[in-house]
Amino acid sequence: MRDIAPTHRYRNNDKAIGVGNAFWDMSEQNGLAGIVAELEDGVLRTAEGHEFVNFTCCSYLDLDSHPAVIEGAIAALRRFGVLDHCIPRSRVQIPALLELEASLGELFGADVVSAISAGVASAGLLPLIASGHLGNGVRPLMVFDKNCHVSMAGAKPSCADETEVVSCDHHDVGFLEDMCKQYRRVCYVVDGSDSLGGYAPVLELAELQEKYGLLVYYDDSHSISAYGERGIGYVRTHCPVLDERTITVATLNKAFGTSGAAIMLDGYPKQVLRIVERFAGALSYSQPMNTAAVGASLASAEIHRTPELGLLQKRLYANIELFDSLVTSEQAGSTYPIRVVPVSDETVVAAGRKVFEAGFYVSPVFFPIVARGTAGLRVMLRAGQTEEQIRALCAVLGEATAA
Repeated sequence: MRDIAPTHRYRNNDKAIGVGNAFWDMSEQNGLAGIVAELEDGVLRTAEGHEFVNFTCCSYLDLDSHPAVIEGAIAALRRFGVLDHCIPRSRVQIPALLELEASLGELFGADVVSAISAGVASAGLLPLIASGHLGNGVRPLMVFDKNCHVSMAGAKPSCADETEVVSCDHHDVGFLEDMCKQYRRVCYVVDGSDSLGGYAPVLELAELQEKYGLLVYYDDSHSISAYGERGIGYVRTHCPVLDERTITVATLNKAFGTSGAAIMLDGYPKQVLRIVERFAGALSYSQPMNTAAVGASLASAEIHRTPELGLLQKRLYANIELFDSLVTSEQAGSTYPIRVVPVSDETVVAAGRKVFEAGFYVSPVFFPIVARGTAGLRVMLRAGQTEEQIRALCAVLGEATAA
């Protein structure tokens, strides 16, 4: 019998699981993974009675518990009378998705296509870019940022069946320019807002877009709602190239406070949008956003059009500034809501356990979430956290990471 030798050209589960699973097991054994708890008035409580404040939650504006968002979900269910109309939208659809896409399109200033998640969107869109069907018809060299989220990096093998695929160092603009000089078309796949803190060099990339026609595919999930007027996110706030050379996806599950995702396109004709609808993987299956998610998203979009959104953003930024004044991190000084407090690989789980025992949850991050030797405790700030909670957390972090 023959054994198969993997090529590991675009992924390596042996390495990821072989190293990373030990950290996950250790986290679970220390009560830092697989936690089950009920939420009440911003505090989580386990069945054993342990209470803690969650500082690892991506709902940066706490809109997921906003009364209008919850009522929006209920109202949509009553209005349309179905939870999930299980048929591809290319064949039959109820008006709910069209209403949401029109609302989000006006909000973000783009042609919006909805999806059940940003991961599903990327898995469907990136191979279409690789084949030239979403773009200018030329198969581009697909350059994946070394640190791009797994929801995008997971598409490398399918993209490689359509074109050439390479990876580059994090935000390596020089490498991208070299590739633009060698290839007729280049697509750069990158997070607009990183899951471990920081923003993409949008203006530098725009220069390459203008000079060489670089196509940039952004996942801006962590900044939508939390950043920009009406919450349009970091990319659409700063990018001067809002045409077919810029494609942005973003989940609605984070600061937007609901569920699903938005694909933001500019300058593409209707027939290209039909190609996306019909051939972008799971986007063409019978898996559209369900009616409750649509209703909640419509309600959240309305909040984004009111002064309340700006007030929530200001509360979030004030909490970020307070944290930065008490704890040092590489992300300090930015409006980004994620901070990673460095801890050694050997002590990161024990440090996280001490913080949890003190009544706060921050997630230990380790390989393959981060590079080896760069473990830390990931803290996510939110608008609804109190000054007292943040100060208490920072005191505990100081004790836990000093040990």
